[in-house]
Amino acid sequence: MHTPWTVCVLLFFTVVLAAEPLVSRAEARPVQSSYEQAQSAFARGAFEEAISGWLEAAEVYALDGRSEDQARTLVRLAGAYQNLGLSGDALRALGTARLLNQDAGNRVQVEILGTLGSVYLSLRAYPPASEMLTAALDLATELDDDPLIAFIENNRGGLLGAEGFYDAAIQSYLRSARLARNESLEALHGRALSNAATLSCKTEDYETCLRLGNEGMAVVRALGLSYDKAQLSVNFGENYAILARALPDRHGPLRLAAYEALSQGAEVAETIGDLRTRSYAYGGIGSLYEDEGRFEEALVWTRRALAAVGGIHSPESLYRWQWQSGRLLRALEISDDAIESYRASIQTLQTIRQEAPQAYTATATSFRESAGRAYFEMIDLLLERASTVSDIETTSLYLNEARDTVELFKLAELRDYFRDDCVDTYLARETSLDALSAEAAIIYPIILPDRLELLVGIRGRLSRTTVPVREDALMNLVRIFRLLLEGQAGNAYLAPAAQLYEWVMRPLEPLLTASGVDTIVFVPDGALRTIPMAALYDGEAFLIESYAVAVTPSLRLSDPRPLARDNISVLTLGLTEAVQNFAALPGAGEETDAIRELFPGTALIDEDFVVANVERALADREFSIVHIASHAAFAANPEDSFLLTYDDRFTLDDLGDLIGRFRLRENPIELLTLSACESAAGDDRAALGLAGVAVKAGAKSALATLWQISDAASSELITSFYEELRNSTLSKAKALRQAQLQLLVQEQYAHPFFWSPFILINNWL
Repeated sequence: MHTPWTVCVLLFFTVVLAAEPLVSRAEARPVQSSYEQAQSAFARGAFEEAISGWLEAAEVYALDGRSEDQARTLVRLAGAYQNLGLSGDALRALGTARLLNQDAGNRVQVEILGTLGSVYLSLRAYPPASEMLTAALDLATELDDDPLIAFIENNRGGLLGAEGFYDAAIQSYLRSARLARNESLEALHGRALSNAATLSCKTEDYETCLRLGNEGMAVVRALGLSYDKAQLSVNFGENYAILARALPDRHGPLRLAAYEALSQGAEVAETIGDLRTRSYAYGGIGSLYEDEGRFEEALVWTRRALAAVGGIHSPESLYRWQWQSGRLLRALEISDDAIESYRASIQTLQTIRQEAPQAYTATATSFRESAGRAYFEMIDLLLERASTVSDIETTSLYLNEARDTVELFKLAELRDYFRDDCVDTYLARETSLDALSAEAAIIYPIILPDRLELLVGIRGRLSRTTVPVREDALMNLVRIFRLLLEGQAGNAYLAPAAQLYEWVMRPLEPLLTASGVDTIVFVPDGALRTIPMAALYDGEAFLIESYAVAVTPSLRLSDPRPLARDNISVLTLGLTEAVQNFAALPGAGEETDAIRELFPGTALIDEDFVVANVERALADREFSIVHIASHAAFAANPEDSFLLTYDDRFTLDDLGDLIGRFRLRENPIELLTLSACESAAGDDRAALGLAGVAVKAGAKSALATLWQISDAASSELITSFYEELRNSTLSKAKALRQAQLQLLVQEQYAHPFFWSPFILINNWL
């Protein structure tokens, strides 16, 4: 039952530890019956029952003063918690185990460190995961303990793969498999081979995937009835299904191998009473029939999967089969029932917290490409239905639901990126389009495989335009446009700028002109987040010359209140000196001087720009604007995103903790300005971090740059923006437009490289 390979491997350390305790017969002690019952429950996948038993055993050991046994039991308990996606509970159990186990050089310590690494990895907290797994491996090597080394290498493979080091990851898996085979740890042997096979499929090394799959299935067949046998059978079955799709010349035998493996998983799961794995087996068989176009048979198996998972709490599998039902019902042209299934799937997805194991497909690389597909298929179906009805009211209902589904996806995508449900705190501020600026058009570009859909909201009414451009063509041109802009390649950017205008803006010109709007707010999707929409070109002028332009990651996160112009105060943070191998930013000093002349506030520059001083300043006074003139970068992984201080770096989490703690004040921060930041070209995930920075920091809006420009140009534009911001008749978006136009008319800054990367995010009023 494939979760994304980068996540599913995380469970293997604790799963096998529980199933095959790393305690020699000489060390074994009589254990309470509750421990034995928990061990048995875990082996058959009854994790809730295992938790109950291990909690009871841990309590008994605590009363008897048997701290080492208590610590070992807590490690097992953490494994059960993790298999249910309860990473917070797992971390608490392991924290207690560390306090109990004072002998830092014993085997229990290795188990604790290794399991901590696994839990951190499931949370995508890669630095602490690496620290824990490295320490565990070093200690296991010092103890010359091959079974422990095998377990840790399996998890190191997961970490290396998550970080993109695929060859090294496969080598770790294979080393784990060799050691496990030599130590007769057959469940781990099978898991390591499964991981290596899954990663080989992901990297399209299908021959290796097939070889490892065959080798792994031979190991799995020899296992006794257990959760391991059931789950690994399903994992290998899904790999065979991937191979059947990828290797059409061997489709028949591979499809048969997939069916046999999934059937074996179903049979074992039925025998041991493992409903969760049974649902994955049934659903996987349904998917095989779906691949063959045998939709009615596929639906029968999918409904069996739904029935199996209906008796347990397993949203990460439930949504898959609801989604699969929606696809099948749509294929059978039962559209209304299909919509209901999609609705149920999306509702289930909204309940999955970010610490839960995500049930994405094995080859997925992002939330949008995996679970996000359910949202976009639902949107596609709603738009299809809207085009088949004749009355305006029903059409409007379908369009509004499509827009609402886009919004739900945006929220889920942000939660997934930040691995944080902080955005939920903003839902109380949700407002309708009617409450927002009557002068703005809200444009949702919806990228579907065969076309671009444009939903436009103006004064509470939605309209729809369809553009016949394929997703791959659109995405390719978007990336070319970004590279040409950022690379300052003369006027070569004009051709893609004009073509993108033809696709995104030209069809909307009559509507926008008739409505009299002067501001366009994009809710961009995918690669469209990586480009400045202001630089689209109609053949004579840039978009910014006609409209103020802003973006928002989700309209539901846009506080509709305009900027309060009275008593604006600014906290200015900046670096003018070269620190930590980053270049000096002399323009930061000019920005600070200009801000001081315009607004009252506090400035912390160079050696004063340290965390303690920022915390003190924010605690002592309420600021309307936090202006940061320092190097910053946004990456695909939020933990790799940072903001440079004088002696350290802030991650996005640090920024959220520092500034976001004041979000519940009566007057939260209106604007966060990052005047020297950048996101990687062509990296949709990095751009998602940039788009969500205002949300993460608890600010109403943010002003940031897609790439770094010259210090002088940045300083001039930022200063002009703040000067315009004092004009109470201008919104923040219009103030930015005026500042951009002032650069555009200067010969040395006319190229959009200089003025277009500045984007206003979230509240534009």
